[in-house]
Amino acid sequence: MKLERKITVVVIILSLIGVLMIYSASQIWAEFKHGTEYFYLIRQLVFAIIGIPLMILISRFDYRLLYKHSTAIYIFAFTLLALVLVPGIGVVRGGARSWIGIGQFSIQPSEFIKISVIIVLSKYLAKYQEDTKNLKSVIIIFCFVLFNFIFIMIQPDLGTGLVLVLTAVIMIYIGGIKIKYLVNAAIIGAVGFAGLVISAPYRMNRILAYLNPWDDPLGTGFQSIQALFALSPNGLFGRGLFNSIQKFYYLPEPQTDFIFAIIVEELGMIGGLIILGLFVLLFVYGIKVAYRSKDKFASFLALGLTSLIFVQVFINVSVVVGLIPVTGITLPFLSYGGSSLAINLISMGILINIAKKTKEY
Repeated sequence: MKLERKITVVVIILSLIGVLMIYSASQIWAEFKHGTEYFYLIRQLVFAIIGIPLMILISRFDYRLLYKHSTAIYIFAFTLLALVLVPGIGVVRGGARSWIGIGQFSIQPSEFIKISVIIVLSKYLAKYQEDTKNLKSVIIIFCFVLFNFIFIMIQPDLGTGLVLVLTAVIMIYIGGIKIKYLVNAAIIGAVGFAGLVISAPYRMNRILAYLNPWDDPLGTGFQSIQALFALSPNGLFGRGLFNSIQKFYYLPEPQTDFIFAIIVEELGMIGGLIILGLFVLLFVYGIKVAYRSKDKFASFLALGLTSLIFVQVFINVSVVVGLIPVTGITLPFLSYGGSSLAINLISMGILINIAKKTKEY
């Protein structure tokens, strides 16, 4: 099977599993909050039905159009991000002003800014890769990434900002930046991150809850503890599809950040490993596309889009199993969220297009 078809198949399988598991995870909460167990299922299904054909359509366009229009794409995405801060346009959910919405319909602009930054960085690295060895170019790159990170943090949305920064760092590292520059940036970033945590009590509470969730089992440690309860006692094959106990108001909104816990609870270790195996396949295929492309822009773009998925999967699963503090990062293709699913499918459409065009060189 051709590489682009392999990517398409894996992405569609993950998206369809996501629709199924969102229904399983959300049916109790949806019935309680919205009066119908199909509330989240219908919305995710709509985005999947629109998003999968859109992915296939995008895979037929020439990715080099992104190089030509990278500035316009970024300006559009950044404008949406800035509109979130405008009263009457931005919508507050969970304490963060991260949405633009009308009625039941809403989008999360920070999802779109991630892909636009990857496109701009790919173009810059393709044109000026040799310049990454001098300090001036490194400062320009990091200032660009930091600028977008600050705007995301104003909402505030530390998780999305962290994903953006880590993806950019991977791209810059592969681009050939000197290690000493990367180390210095990491030190500055660590100090800044510590300042962000200290400046916001809820972030400090998340760190403390991570260190010992049992200090506040009904408060800040509640999600982490319930996720571990979902993961631990279910053996190789789990309780069976639709038979989760934790979705009965134990794990808050289980269809979002902690859906992997429900997957393992219902489908067991085997189900969890199959999901992780599909992501590993997607990562390997994406790296192959990046490696095989003789077009530098395409290579960096494929690397960035693949890294974006990898970073989100790594952070989300690490949170669920208790390796790192709660960050609010969704699991690509599987967690509930129309904006997240749409942008992930769009990014995979671009990756598939690069895989197709690579054979032309």
